[in-house]
This record gives sequence, C-alpha cells and structure tokens, in this order.
Amino acid sequence: MAYLTQSEADVLIAMDKYRVDNKFWNYPPHGSKVLIPLKSADEQERFFLDINRRNRDELKVTYQNRARTSEILFRLCIRDTPHRNPDGEEIESPHIHIYREGYGDKWAVPIPSAHFDTDPTDTGRMFYDFMRHCNIVQPPNMRMVL
Repeated sequence: MAYLTQSEADVLIAMDKYRVDNKFWNYPPHGSKVLIPLKSADEQERFFLDINRRNRDELKVTYQNRARTSEILFRLCIRDTPHRNPDGEEIESPHIHIYREGYGDKWAVPIPSAHFDTDPTDTGRMFYDFMRHCNIVQPPNMRMVL
C-alpha cells in the first residue's frame, strides 16, 4: 500500500467532495454496507463514502471517507469498543480515526464537538455531521431508512 504524506492527506481532507451522479442510495440495513463514490470539483480526485452496518449490534455503525481507493482519511466509529492508539492512549466510543502519516488510520480522537453536535445514538444525524466534517459539500442522495 502506498502511503500518503501528511501534506498530501491534509490537502485531500480539506478538499471539497461532490457526488458523482444523481443516483439515490439506500442507507444500508443492519447486516450490510454501502460504498458511495465521490469526486473533487475538478474530477481529478476520487473519494468514497462507506457506511458499514455489518455487525451484531444494530446500533453499531462505521462511516468512512477514503481517497484514492484505499487511503482512509476519516473513520467514525459509533457504539464501538474503546480504541487504543499507538501511544497507548485509550479513546472511548464514539471516536473518529484521522489519517496520520506513517500510521494510516491507526490514531483516533474523541469526536470534535464543533462538527458533531448530535446525540451519538442518532446515527442518521451523525451521518450528516460526518459528511460535513469530511467536506462533502454535495452529499449523495440518500434514502434514510434506519
């Protein structure tokens, strides 16, 4: 896997992201996931928005923003186990993983209240907060059947 430099990742993180078409996507039911393609304004960069509900707990969900197919920029874990960072610090759930050069998505932080002003049990609202946090300025068309 080719890792991004931190400056490359920072540019991709800050970049505005847009839906690739007007397709309607269904929010995945419990036990499934969906991968939604996104693009940059100039269409030179490709991104993905992943919604993963493939687990036993109906309320557990993971939202992820990837660049260049496999580079995870952000991953929001809701109703997950605590995460232990490489330095040993434990971060409670919900938490957000942020790309860090040399570590990929191995570092997590508490969710930033500036972007997440929602009750963490409201996974639908957290989804929209996550998209705003990832600079998805033209979100995909979603059917939110939770």
